[in-house]
Amino acid sequence: MKVSGVISDFGEDQQAMPRKRVIIVSNQLPLRAWRDSVSNEWCFEFDENDLLALLRDAFPPDTEVRYVGTLKADVDTADQEEVAQVLHDKFSCETIFLPVDMRNEFYHGFCKHYLWPLFHYMMPMTGNDGGRFDRSQWMAYVSANRIFADKVLEVTDRDDEDEDHVWVHDYHLMALPTFLRRRSNRVKLGFFLHSPFPSSDMYKTLPVRDEILRALLNCDLIGFHTFDYARHFLSSCRRILGLHSESNRGHIALEYYGRTVTIKILPAGIHMGQLESMMSEESTLRMAKELKHKYEGKIMMVGVDDLDLFKGIPQKFSAMGELLETNQELRGKVVLVQITNPARSLGRDVQQLLDEANSIAKEVNNKYGEPGYQPIVFLKGPVTTQEKLAYYAVAEFCVVTPVRDGMNLVPYKYT
Repeated sequence: MKVSGVISDFGEDQQAMPRKRVIIVSNQLPLRAWRDSVSNEWCFEFDENDLLALLRDAFPPDTEVRYVGTLKADVDTADQEEVAQVLHDKFSCETIFLPVDMRNEFYHGFCKHYLWPLFHYMMPMTGNDGGRFDRSQWMAYVSANRIFADKVLEVTDRDDEDEDHVWVHDYHLMALPTFLRRRSNRVKLGFFLHSPFPSSDMYKTLPVRDEILRALLNCDLIGFHTFDYARHFLSSCRRILGLHSESNRGHIALEYYGRTVTIKILPAGIHMGQLESMMSEESTLRMAKELKHKYEGKIMMVGVDDLDLFKGIPQKFSAMGELLETNQELRGKVVLVQITNPARSLGRDVQQLLDEANSIAKEVNNKYGEPGYQPIVFLKGPVTTQEKLAYYAVAEFCVVTPVRDGMNLVPYKYT
């Protein structure tokens, strides 16, 4: 309405309705980044193996999806501004460049060598393994989370802020909700944990347990893979903070400083449309045909895991040796193809894991292998999604053996 009582022509002067926007915040953007070998220019594409990249298809078509996070590559300071602009314009990504020292302390230190093992029920040990609590790493974690919050608030700084939903992912950013809530009380804030949440007995050994719980409670909604993880979180809130949850018609909620925090069990799923599309591609069909010919007459088992302490890869190789030891008729017939995704962190523990797996695979192959036959085929990534699907299509069995895991999607993809 331009003048009281007079309605303007709807087709000419109508105001555009605010567009709902979801801002997905994660430690790393779901992108592949590399330099072209000829032009030396940066190239980018969405990583179809990354669960967060697939989330775009989960929202209605009229929803704007933006990503906030760091790149999985080191970019020179001189190129950072240009790279950030390209990712903003072409990929709807807001890029954070953390100082190298902060990134190492935050990600490789506190996240990967302290929180990750603790959340998977591995107590830090004394000695020189670097697993003991280091307050400087915690301060780097807090500082990095603050930088993430600054970038998110840049994105949400607009007139129709109420149309923005911020969705924070995983244990790297558990302090982030505190910084967002302090500076924007209206923000619609959700958090999803992709790893297990340990029992309260394990969690309370964390020196900054209070700070992390209170930070998460600044969200409107907190999601977990399973009921057990949600139960462990609620138990920690009760035992450490004295907060009690209520359940009403299947909804679990906590009251925290006058706000209702909803707890949800939200197991991750797989993108069936993407898998079916890739399965029908000529390259996938060709690779499957080649693998079927290569392993003709053999029983193929396949495993696909991250190079991670908790995926049970050495145990899987030992079990393969035991299988061939106790079942002589399977020697020369059964093959385990183990695909490992590149390690997400550096450190002595990861190298020791790789050395142990290599040693066991070599021992089994030397003992039971023969010309033209290798019991364990150890493929150390990266392996494309099409290649993995080809192995899934040809394999008789999929072997998934984590000793402790969150939500492993490999069985779903294989099935």
